[in-house]
Amino acid sequence: LRADTWNALKRDLGILVRLNDEGRAKTLIKAIDVKLTRLEIVEDYHAFPSKEDFRHLWTLFDREEYVLLEKVVKRLVRALISESYRRRHVDLSETDADAEDLETLDALAQLRRGHPASNSSAQPYFELLIVDNLSAQEEEVVREAFRNMRRPEDKFVYDVVTVRSFEDALIAVLVNPNIQACLIRYEFPYKSKYNLSALRNYLEGLSEKDLEHQTEAERSILLSSMIHELRPEIDQFLVTSGDVEATASQDIRYFNRIFYRETDYIEQHHTILRAIDSRYRTPFFDALREYSKKPTGVFHAMPISRGKSVTRSHWAGQMIDFYGINIFLAETSATSGGLDSLLQPYGPIKKAQEYAARAFGARQSFFVTNGTSTANKIVVQALVKPHDIVLIDRDCHKSHHYGMVLAGAHVSYLDSYPLDDYSMYGAVPLHEIKKTLLRYKRSGQLDKVKMLLLTNCTFDGVVYNVRRVMEECLAIKPDLVFLWDEAWFAFASFNPTYRPRTAMHTARSLRDRYRSESYRAEYAAWKAEFDRLDPDDDATWLDRRLLPDPDQVRIRTYATHSTHKTLTSLRQGSMIHVWDQDFRQKVEAPFHEAYMTHTSTSPNYQIVASLDVGRMQAEMEGFELVHAQVEAALSLREQLYTHPLLQKYFRVLKNSDMVPAEFRESGVESYYDPVTGWNQMEEAWARDEFVVDPTRVTIAIGATGVDGDTFKNEFLMNKYGIQINKTSRNTVLFMTNIGTTRGSIAYLLDVLIKLAKEFDSLWEDSSRPERRIIENRVRSLTQELPPLPDFSRFHDAFRPDPTRDTPEGDIRQAYFLSYDDENTEYLRFDNGELQAQMRGGRDVVSASFVIPYPPGFPVLVPGQVVSEGILAFLQALDVTEIHGYRPELGLLVFTEAALAAPAEG
Repeated sequence: LRADTWNALKRDLGILVRLNDEGRAKTLIKAIDVKLTRLEIVEDYHAFPSKEDFRHLWTLFDREEYVLLEKVVKRLVRALISESYRRRHVDLSETDADAEDLETLDALAQLRRGHPASNSSAQPYFELLIVDNLSAQEEEVVREAFRNMRRPEDKFVYDVVTVRSFEDALIAVLVNPNIQACLIRYEFPYKSKYNLSALRNYLEGLSEKDLEHQTEAERSILLSSMIHELRPEIDQFLVTSGDVEATASQDIRYFNRIFYRETDYIEQHHTILRAIDSRYRTPFFDALREYSKKPTGVFHAMPISRGKSVTRSHWAGQMIDFYGINIFLAETSATSGGLDSLLQPYGPIKKAQEYAARAFGARQSFFVTNGTSTANKIVVQALVKPHDIVLIDRDCHKSHHYGMVLAGAHVSYLDSYPLDDYSMYGAVPLHEIKKTLLRYKRSGQLDKVKMLLLTNCTFDGVVYNVRRVMEECLAIKPDLVFLWDEAWFAFASFNPTYRPRTAMHTARSLRDRYRSESYRAEYAAWKAEFDRLDPDDDATWLDRRLLPDPDQVRIRTYATHSTHKTLTSLRQGSMIHVWDQDFRQKVEAPFHEAYMTHTSTSPNYQIVASLDVGRMQAEMEGFELVHAQVEAALSLREQLYTHPLLQKYFRVLKNSDMVPAEFRESGVESYYDPVTGWNQMEEAWARDEFVVDPTRVTIAIGATGVDGDTFKNEFLMNKYGIQINKTSRNTVLFMTNIGTTRGSIAYLLDVLIKLAKEFDSLWEDSSRPERRIIENRVRSLTQELPPLPDFSRFHDAFRPDPTRDTPEGDIRQAYFLSYDDENTEYLRFDNGELQAQMRGGRDVVSASFVIPYPPGFPVLVPGQVVSEGILAFLQALDVTEIHGYRPELGLLVFTEAALAAPAEG
């Protein structure tokens, strides 16, 4: 919006200086005035253009020097677009307005050197926020004082942004992603001179009256904590004129350092640069680059190391031509010489993992070079012993199901709410989870329940209220372990709206909450009321919010991230993040055994290095990149909501389409309103049990008469080179990421408009019989949709105790029983063979995982009884890819004799 407004101002000025119509000129001048006023508010929170620059713009406007104003604005806009202000001072004074276009020359020089202007050849640039109630003259003095500290040998270059109030400081860190450090000084008022409605959700429960009686130090500490909540990566420093020792004894955890009085600019300058450098470092990537420069002789594995096997080749030289030499210079099996071992890190990998833990708010983080499928198995093996009960959402990634087999867990599947109209599932309601835990509590089996495993966010973008799930489950079982599969949610740690619904943030905030005296009082009041209710009545547990006992609760939380899916990393680069109060005592040894079980002794160093760089990028500019990602998605959604032709064939699923009303406490049906725009997302994300990630744009395409898989391959990929992954029978999913550009969005919209026109033409050119065919296809995809089946049950042969009223099954026993082909047979359902067996009273039990694509998760697992609903769903599927099903043979099922044998045993 900032860039768009500047461009609109430039356009209006260009029209004005070439206009002869006096009446229209007045209208344009008024519009220019409005835009300048709007931009002045925004630019108050940026270093470029400076406040002095803006005063210059107003002077030119007031003098009606529109020709000169247009030239200055053009230079300013070019500097913003090319980001030349990050590399050198841009002088906007009127004497410089006709100067040579340095921005264009600068960009041209960068292109000639073969890399874009944002390349690392220049000193990285950031902005320092100073919070102090300064006059305009004092602001300039402070700004110049810090500018004078710059030295050519400095690793970074920075400029200064000054704000005068508590609210302004919060707005600055929200709207200006260049801010990487904050210096809080002396006394400053609470209120901003602007009406800042954007802060409403962040300042809930806080008022100017609350701050009236606070000391300077208390107000600074409160501001520091709120800045940390919004952008935890920002390095913060306190300058105080009061009792520095007394201040240091307070809760100053979010300050890197306290300075006494403001005059020691040299010390402040170097301290700030050191803090930025601690985030900018990439320990393993740096070590690998240094290693690649060393002359080494290789008398071990890897002929390709140093590129020897390809540089001397008469046939394989194209590999060097394609990849370049550096990747081969960095390809090694060495763990010494400045490098490290992924299996037992002691040097740069260890340090890189510690930095990752800091970035994602974890206590420990571990790199994984074989994707999140492996990360999931590592965590499950480390935490789950044979016969431990695990509650798991049935439509989770298949790696979790295989992890249950390997661990020998007794699996209790949880059903997500279905979205039958779109052939997809949502997520598991908290009511369902609590009800299952309550069944185990009443059967005396709660001590055997080890873990709750959920996917957050789901492939389709449904996001849990993680805090509420953890809090209420811990009220029933205080030591429950949570594994949150955040394969698609690594980016969420770097946005203040998303972050509270991540595992690591929730774990830390709950630990702090349960340690507080205010929570003890809240719990005591809740417990007194709860104890008056009937504990044997399900409603006591299911129909009200539950609170855990602060003296018993243990926070034990794990998250797995496919870093390569949503942040910068080479393919298969993933991470495990741990926030477990019992990790050192109970998990560390088995975790490392599990890690060594599943991790190669020859990990790919390029993947490890990319994880290191990806972490650094996320800490330095993740906030900016994720904001741009969300903005791109909202722009795409808005066009799809409002374009008449696109609406005819492509309907974007809203919050209300993907989250039933019972789970939307806020009542928000759509984040977008044609009149007010995008203004309801924060309310929904703060309150609702489930929300939809707007960067997952699910589009219903049933009106086209084309199924999702065909649309994905024949229309998007083959015709226009657009790659997507997830489809259902009548939907396709488009995801934005931190690499999505506005140009990419424009191209996608152009393609969708072309396709809509094609569908229009197809209908217009069709004969009556052909139109009936199209209508039948549309009806099939919009009205004749098979209901999604729930999990049926495990056969009694695979239940630990069939007499108990609990649903868990021994999936490992069933899985390995199928290895003996005498225990299995194939039954076809396309010829009625399987149905006849079921009508005869036989329990038909699957001997394998059956996974249709889409939806991409098991509809049958080993040991599960085939139900009428599952069979109807399989029969109605019109997909060609079903793992575990052989059309010429049928479903692999257990023989009746095989099912009798375990029962007898």
